Amino acid sequence: MPSDIFLHALTSYFVIIDPIGTALIFHGLTADCDRGYARRMAMRSTMISAAIVLVFAFFGEALLNKLGISIEALRVSGGLLLFITAFNMVTKGETGRRWASGPEVDISVFPMSIPLLSGPGCLTVTILLFSQTPTLSSSLALVAAVLVIYACTFAVLSSANRVKQVIGRTGDDILRRLLGVILAALSIQFITDGLRQIMAG
Repeated sequence: MPSDIFLHALTSYFVIIDPIGTALIFHGLTADCDRGYARRMAMRSTMISAAIVLVFAFFGEALLNKLGISIEALRVSGGLLLFITAFNMVTKGETGRRWASGPEVDISVFPMSIPLLSGPGCLTVTILLFSQTPTLSSSLALVAAVLVIYACTFAVLSSANRVKQVIGRTGDDILRRLLGVILAALSIQFITDGLRQIMAG
């Protein structure tokens, strides 16, 4: 398994999914619920998200081809969208978004899976990463990265209460802005690669 591909994918997914920041939102959604409900929602959210990402990993590029969209155009457009996301992460404060939750409400699909754990940015990164893997070993490395990141995300969501206590609001603010800077650099790289391939073709 190519370790460099695995680590690159793992880093990309960690930045775009932001398990720690998502755990803080998850804690806000499940703070008044029993631990069994929170654990079920954490498990269901990560399983649904992993399934969505893997479906897009193997069929997303074929869908683009059906629509007549080149992977180079996706790199540029996806890079721009990721840059906007990164810009908002760096320059804006806490959004304060809250969704209704409770024992009778299933939050695993919305808002946990979409848009938090497998939103447009994550799906764009997935198609871009898997489009650059011509070999079976490379694809397996990316699949392993997807499974590892969502396993880690489940662990963090399950410990959301402890994460909130440890990191606090100030720590969350610092982490979000730092990840925003990394995501901005990643988005610029996507745009550069896309433009280079368009001009070369």
